[in-house]
Amino acid sequence: MEMAGVVLVLLLTALPVGWCGFQDFSEALTFPGCVTGAFMMVAALIMLVGVAAVVDCWLRGPISNVGVIALIGTAVALLTNVVLLFQTWKNGEKLSYPVLIGLLVLGSLWAVVSVWRRLEEVPTPKRVGLALILPAILAAANFSYQYLYQPARREAAPLVQLSVGKAMLSEDRKAFSVPVDIKVVNRSDVSFYVLGAEFHAMGDNVEVRREDVPTVKWRDEAEKWAGVREKHPLSRREVYQPGELVAAQQWIPAGNWVEANDESVTRSVVQLAIDTPYDKLAFYATLNLARKDRLVVGGFGKPSYSWKGFKVPKWVRKGGSDVIVQSAEVQENSTIDRRTRKSRRITTYWRFNPHGVDVSAAIAPLGEEERTPSERTNRDVRNRYGLLDVPAGPVEQPLGEIKSRR
Repeated sequence: MEMAGVVLVLLLTALPVGWCGFQDFSEALTFPGCVTGAFMMVAALIMLVGVAAVVDCWLRGPISNVGVIALIGTAVALLTNVVLLFQTWKNGEKLSYPVLIGLLVLGSLWAVVSVWRRLEEVPTPKRVGLALILPAILAAANFSYQYLYQPARREAAPLVQLSVGKAMLSEDRKAFSVPVDIKVVNRSDVSFYVLGAEFHAMGDNVEVRREDVPTVKWRDEAEKWAGVREKHPLSRREVYQPGELVAAQQWIPAGNWVEANDESVTRSVVQLAIDTPYDKLAFYATLNLARKDRLVVGGFGKPSYSWKGFKVPKWVRKGGSDVIVQSAEVQENSTIDRRTRKSRRITTYWRFNPHGVDVSAAIAPLGEEERTPSERTNRDVRNRYGLLDVPAGPVEQPLGEIKSRR
């Protein structure tokens, strides 16, 4: 019965570890993920060979060489279960998995002791020790790189550049158009999922006083300045008037990729009537991204709309904006995390109001999308999945020259 228990512990460890390793090796989006999968498959193979050795010892007695193979198999099972326990305790959200793996840790420790006691002798103990120590070093090195070094390394982020072309009059001279080139430059070795890519133009009026603004009023404007999204200069003569949204669009479809070491250009054209009351246009672009080496994003479904009754969280509804909502399934880029953590969706909220557009992305467990996340939760989610926002603008275009040509 003792050897039957050892075989059971080895099989309960080897089979799921081998299956998870195969999935990581074949599906992981990063090289470290594939290496982790390969390590897991090798560990599972060693444990299965250990099963054969334990059965041989069970039937024919503790012959030295075969017994040593059984010892190595049980030791690898113990090391694997300890690493899995640490990972599921640190990252897992389902309590059943740490409990189950904790039981396997105790079982594999008992298996090591049981096989050790049945050995008559250990031939070439130095080689046996090396065979046990080397996998431990490799596992520790891979774990440290995957979960300690990688998250702490310098973050990568693409660059978004706006370039405004020359304004052109229409044939009937009643309208004009301004071309804007939006360029994405990714000089890093990391690819990104596009969660949202918005471009919008604001029409601004400029009023300049002949005399300085009173000091009290200027100070009041200075105190509000930091909280205004559409930045404007602090001036004692220029009177700030909130810009008005004149154009907004998506310039990269959600779900596309920004490839590593690549760049691309998209052209948007803003058209207005020649008698527009604005003195200048201000152009903005934002790119909302998630790192492709941290998660797997499914296809975004059809958008939903707040004005058609779709319920949006309270933190999104602030300001009474109209909201367009898109969501997609999210999977962890690790088979073990995929099974030990709750299922999640990623949701993007496009908030429109007369004074601009704001796009926010949130990842939350299923059924918890409406809960307002804390600052710490937001920070942890952004760090874990590599969420980042890349803004560009404002780039301003005076309209005096084009209006003079009508």
